[in-house]
Amino acid sequence: MKKACLIITGFLTLLIVISALFAVFQKNVPLGEKVAVVRIEGPIMDAKNTVDEIKGYLKDASIKALVLRVDSPGGAVAPSQEIYEEVKKAALKKKVIVSMGSVAASGGYYISAPADRIIANPGTLTGSIGVIMEIPNIEGLMNKIGVKTEVIKSGRHKDLASAFRKMEKEERLILQGVLDDVHEQFIKAVSDGRKIPFDEVKKLADGRIFTGRQAMKVRLVDELGTLEDAVAAAGRLAGIKGEPEVVTKKERFSLFDILRGKFPKELSDIFPTVKIKYMLAP
Repeated sequence: MKKACLIITGFLTLLIVISALFAVFQKNVPLGEKVAVVRIEGPIMDAKNTVDEIKGYLKDASIKALVLRVDSPGGAVAPSQEIYEEVKKAALKKKVIVSMGSVAASGGYYISAPADRIIANPGTLTGSIGVIMEIPNIEGLMNKIGVKTEVIKSGRHKDLASAFRKMEKEERLILQGVLDDVHEQFIKAVSDGRKIPFDEVKKLADGRIFTGRQAMKVRLVDELGTLEDAVAAAGRLAGIKGEPEVVTKKERFSLFDILRGKFPKELSDIFPTVKIKYMLAP
């Protein structure tokens, strides 16, 4: 019985030591100089995952620079602005490089603007600095099938942009004012991020798209290159000697993963021969 208690006590002590070690590594003790790649792909409809990922890398002392791999045609305004603000904050603490994929337009360009450097492929489609709102009008169809809608509202413009009737002139002016204001915010974000005068950006901000090569000529892009080139540039700007180690979205490890012999890479690098074995007393 005494022997069993000693074994159990030893096992619990081992767990405490492992937990302490794991806690230390979770606090981001520097374990090298790395470049993190954050992928932003597809329509931008939510910012949380991207913002959380960027924040996580900013807290990691071993991450010296970030590369945002942007392959997005844009999306909703608010999420794009939230990511823009997080990229802007990140650039104050670490080097941030954008690598543009096939498309980095509209919101995809918005989030790229605050980076220290933007690298695009020659054939990347980018730009599209503009805002659009499309409202279907099915009034004719409803009349054909004999369906009518009755609207009860608390304010004159509460059913603004209704799909069941023709838009009135005053309503169009209201919506145009909203889009013009958001467009101006977009232009200012690009102007501030790229250090280009507002009026110069405004001339380019008519919704047109550019190839990567065209965008470089008008200073929307800094250079042409691949993701690999962007990682190398991030390493140089961050002062990393040699080829930087690249990390992507972090895996989540638990104490049970460690007990099963699955270690975070940082622990495996330092203790490559350590294996934990445990057994119950006979």
